[in-house]
Amino acid sequence: MQKVNEEECEFRGGDWGVKYIMRGPRIDWGVILLKPGQNMGLHGHREVEETFYFIKGSPKVLINDKEYRAKEKDAFRVEPLEKHDILNDTQDEVKVVFIKVPYLPKDKITYE
Repeated sequence: MQKVNEEECEFRGGDWGVKYIMRGPRIDWGVILLKPGQNMGLHGHREVEETFYFIKGSPKVLINDKEYRAKEKDAFRVEPLEKHDILNDTQDEVKVVFIKVPYLPKDKITYE
């Protein structure tokens, strides 16, 4: 058993960005906080699938260069090798839960 409180975890960007709540041994999951004008960063994964659940805000989601408008309570599952990004092009903060499976921390592909 493992218990974690989100307040005990830190955002990668200080007060925004990716915050891992639990890492491994089989999944990664956490939250992403994007302030207006920020984005997650275009990337993909070789073997990992990633699911995003939008709990606050309505950002633009890019998957393989196609744009979608997320709304609260939407979920997107992204397959391995699909390029994806979340762009907060709104005036409100965006908060998203993400789940990555399987646990392969070095599986990320970065795009420019």
